[in-house]
Amino acid sequence: MFEPFIALPEILLVLTALVILMTGAFRSDDEGLALVTPIAVGAMAVILLITLLMDSSHRIGFGGHYITDPFSAFAKVLILLGSAVCIVMAPRFMATAGMARYEYVVLALISTTGMMLMVSANSLLALYMALELQSLPIYVMAAFQRDTTRSSEAGLKYFVLGALASGMLLYGCSLIYGFTGTVDFTRLGDMAGAMAADAPTALPTGAVVGLVFVAAGLAFKMSAVPFHMWTPDVYEGAPTPVTAFMAAAPKVAAIALVLRVMMQPFVELVDQWQQIIVFIAVASMILGAFAAIGQTNIKRLLAYSSIGHVGYALVGLAAGTPEGAQGVLIYLAIYVVMTVGTFGVILACRRQDQPIETIDDFAGLAKQHPMLGFAVAIFMFSLAGIPPLAGFWGKWYVFLPAVGAGLWPLALIGLITSVVGAYYYLRVVKVVYFDESREAMDEHIGRELAVITGVSAAFTLLFVLVPGPIVNAAQAAASALAL
Repeated sequence: MFEPFIALPEILLVLTALVILMTGAFRSDDEGLALVTPIAVGAMAVILLITLLMDSSHRIGFGGHYITDPFSAFAKVLILLGSAVCIVMAPRFMATAGMARYEYVVLALISTTGMMLMVSANSLLALYMALELQSLPIYVMAAFQRDTTRSSEAGLKYFVLGALASGMLLYGCSLIYGFTGTVDFTRLGDMAGAMAADAPTALPTGAVVGLVFVAAGLAFKMSAVPFHMWTPDVYEGAPTPVTAFMAAAPKVAAIALVLRVMMQPFVELVDQWQQIIVFIAVASMILGAFAAIGQTNIKRLLAYSSIGHVGYALVGLAAGTPEGAQGVLIYLAIYVVMTVGTFGVILACRRQDQPIETIDDFAGLAKQHPMLGFAVAIFMFSLAGIPPLAGFWGKWYVFLPAVGAGLWPLALIGLITSVVGAYYYLRVVKVVYFDESREAMDEHIGRELAVITGVSAAFTLLFVLVPGPIVNAAQAAASALAL
């Protein structure tokens, strides 16, 4: 196969962004966003189909910097789905907020390209370039509502702290390259294996220090403790469709990237990085559970919720086994659906055509919109991990490998924090069903948001009946990391 064809999905995505850029440039702002949104979503649907049909066997290209395998294919499908849904959710909000600009879609497509390259990175150089390609558009998207102080502050804060994290990541990459003379994951894997066997070609200690800096930089991108500080403020300040985008696709890309780095080149050093992952997982689960209790803004609550869920996902990685990696992938698939569904409800609920943001604003939702209220209950119960909803099985698939690897205290902490977290999720359900509303919500919720919310709720509710396709695909993807 002609080498560039192995990156056909990314190439098509970039071409789509360029076409949309040229199309939007000759239209007015309002016309531009309405016109380019269907083009972008249609193109992403075609690219998703191509990704599914392409040969996903283990292949390396572009001088060893790019890799395709079932793992990258699985992650790309989740990224494309999450990004496409978030683009669909945006136009109505953007129009009423007076920022219906086509550049939003262009930025989302370029960021999505970066995410897809992240999960196919096969070297530290490709990892860094892809990470920056994903991050830079999101800095701009966070400040997209530039006439408001909150949005500008969110973009600036995300950019400054993101630059700091990039510096740490780059420093770690430099250390690894300086001590090993390579950035290639395959060669690094050979050296890590030699180090585990106490062979002369072992990975130098300085490179292991570099690995710690790389882990710190990646923890920021996942919004994991102790590099989570940007998350609540940026989630709250950014326009809600941007928050939904940040909570869905980039989270998948960041965690998948960590999974590839730890489980492929450095899998032989599991005893050394396992302690870091365990600490990050425990700290994220505890902070996510307790810090969200006092929140009144729904986006800040979901920010702390996302921190906690990163901790749960990392429980599977901490196991350091293919079963653990499979659990992480299943967890990510479920988390993406729950997240886009929850943000779909938030975007659908409006009063006098203005978005709502506080938890108390959801009062009376179940009486005015029974189906939306039911969807909120499903998503909140699922995020809390209450059976038989999908969120429970997500935790099941990450806790079980951890127990099998002897990390039962980690799984126990996960159970305890899940119980604590259930308090604030159930508080939202209580407000939706039992509190009285002081003002009626808008009747029209938007057809696209109704479809997204309904499909997400159905998946969350019925996952237990047909888990096979996702479980089998995740198993094949996780097995590819061991090649």
